[in-house]
Parts: sequence; structure tokens; C-alpha cells
Amino acid sequence: MSTPVNAQSEMAFFSLLVRAGSLSAAARELNVTTAGVSKRLSQMEARLGTRLLHRTTRRIGLTAEGEIYLEHSRRILADIGDMEQMITSAATAPKGLLRVNATLGFGRSHIAPLISAFHKRHPDVHVQLQLTVNPPTLIEDACDVWIRFGEPPDTRVIARRLASNRRLICAAPAYLERHGTPRVPNDLTHHSCIGIRQGAEGYGIWHLSSGQRTETVKVRGELSTNDGEIAVNWALEGHGLIMRAEWDIAKYLQSGRLRQVLANWETPGADIYAVYPHQLQTAARVRSFVDFVAAAFSAATPMGQEVARWPSNEAGAGA
Repeated sequence: MSTPVNAQSEMAFFSLLVRAGSLSAAARELNVTTAGVSKRLSQMEARLGTRLLHRTTRRIGLTAEGEIYLEHSRRILADIGDMEQMITSAATAPKGLLRVNATLGFGRSHIAPLISAFHKRHPDVHVQLQLTVNPPTLIEDACDVWIRFGEPPDTRVIARRLASNRRLICAAPAYLERHGTPRVPNDLTHHSCIGIRQGAEGYGIWHLSSGQRTETVKVRGELSTNDGEIAVNWALEGHGLIMRAEWDIAKYLQSGRLRQVLANWETPGADIYAVYPHQLQTAARVRSFVDFVAAAFSAATPMGQEVARWPSNEAGAGA
């Protein structure tokens, strides 16, 4: 079995040999013997089946075949150099296509403005934002970064926590005045609860805990939807109780349009994560975007989430 040939190494050797002008000069530059250079050249010519150089004791000259080989070698080596430079630049400078997935309401309200700010800073990154009720399977090649609630169970991806987030149960004051305020989880069974059909969670099943105590309640109601924003609007109009992420309802709690109930009971966590495949962790477009989003959320809270509160350009992650 013949030994594999490193074509790039041979082309580089031949280009250096021609530039040096003699076997001895090339030997000095390569820090090998003249006999070693001569042997390597002979092996190349034997493999190619043609003579590449005319040799004398003091100089070398290209044959017609040698001129062809040199011309193509220099072009190929230059192309390889350009390609490596492009790859190196891509690893350090954000550019190329970035596919981001987020849920409908949160993506529209929070991620879309961030992408606008990110693109102003990195115009060479072309961003595609997908808003879906349910995120694509994490192992699918459907997007590069998922913005999602809750840490994913799949260890084949990287999950970076962006912000804490709670699910809160609340209703419009008018609803509570008409129907009363639930005091314990079981009271929820006597109320109209607005259903949100999202993700793989059991529909109409609310889990609550207080210390070591855990309650699971099957709630009911006349209205349900797969769009969280619609559900929030129904709650604002007094149609019933809703369980929703704090980031989506904080402004209504702050203004008094919604009122939290069962505040001493906790619901399953919904911290916000940026999720991306291991193989993309060194891609500049992914790394820069995740850093940008993380910096934005670190400077914001549900109660003060305006873009103006996110870091400025001077601070390193601005809008």
C-alpha cells in the first residue's frame, strides 16, 4: 500500500524550491540537507510521472510541466490561505445566518426588539426569527438558538440561564370582586380558569407547592387558547384566573389591572434560557447573540423591562 501524499505540503515545497532558485538554497531554508531536497523532488516527479525541473549544480529551471504545476500550486495555495482566513474571521467576527426560535408572545414582546438592537451592532449577521407555540425539537437542525422557559432535559445542548422567571396566578380585580379570591389551591376548582394549550405540559393541570406541601389541581373554564397574549387579554377583561409568566404580566400587576392570588404558593419554575447545540458554541454569531441577550436580561427585571434599561453600547451590550 502506498503512503498517502500530502498534496498541499508538496505544492508548498515545490513553490519554495522554485523561489529559492537552487537545491542548496532551498535546503538551507528548510534546514535539511541538499540530498534530502533532491530526494523529495525526485519522489514528486516519480509520482507525477514527469520531470518538473531542469537541474544543474548551481541552478534549476522549470520544465513545461513544472510551469503548469507551479502556476496551479500557487493559485491553490492562495485559495487555501483565503479560505483559512475566512474561517478564522468567522470565528471571531459575527457574520452569517442566525436562526432564532422563541414563543409567540415573549418572542414578539422581548426577543424581537433585542434582535433589532443586535443587528444594528452586527449588520453582517442575517437573523431569522421563528415564533412558534411549541419550540422545535432541540436536536433538530431547525434553528441555532432557542429562547425558552425552563431548563431543557436534553444534555446534548447547552442551556444558558438568562433570567429568573415565575409563573403567577392572577385575575382582574373586577373578576375577584364578583367571584371572590381563592385562598387555598382547592378553591381554584370553583373558579373559571383560562386555559393555555402550550408545550407538553398537561392541559388544565396546575401544580402548586408551599414548603413540603404540594397540590395538583384540575382547573376548568369556558375559554382556552394556544396564544398566551390572547389569554392575558381575556383575563384583563375579567373572564377568569390565569397562570402566566411574570415577564408577560408584570406591567399589569404593577398598574393594578391584574391582581395576584395564592401568593404564598409557588408554581413550577419558568426561568428563561438560551439553548444552542454544542457544535455551535464557538460560532461567533451564536456566541455574540447569546452574550448580547444575556447582558440585556441581566440589566432588566420583569417590573422594569423597558429597552431603555438594557445596557448601552458603551457598556458592551446595548440596544
